[in-house]
Amino acid sequence: MFPGLDPKKMQGMMKQMGIAQEEIDAIRVTIEKDDGGKIIIDDPSVVKIKMQGSENFQISGAITEIEGGEVETGDVEEVVDNTEEDIKTLMEKCNCLEEEARMALEKSGGDLTEAMLELS
Repeated sequence: MFPGLDPKKMQGMMKQMGIAQEEIDAIRVTIEKDDGGKIIIDDPSVVKIKMQGSENFQISGAITEIEGGEVETGDVEEVVDNTEEDIKTLMEKCNCLEEEARMALEKSGGDLTEAMLELS
């Protein structure tokens, strides 16, 4: 934040101003949006900051955003294309084999979000 400033001095200054920081060990942070979508942050760095009676969280990490809404049905070709696209997405995001991605999609009833959570 301030180049050349000793971290211990910085902590002392923050304490004098009534600011406290606490690192929180976390594996994953999930933010559920109003539209049904989710923001998933894997391997996050989470810092809880208490200042003037309020608590704030600073989160950084690998972000995956999943769009919300209902799965629209179409003709057979569109459904197959969506499934293949979902399998490719799962393989890329979860670093898994095609068979594992297919099984997770089947188990979740075609729900990409649930399949992603199952694999991670």
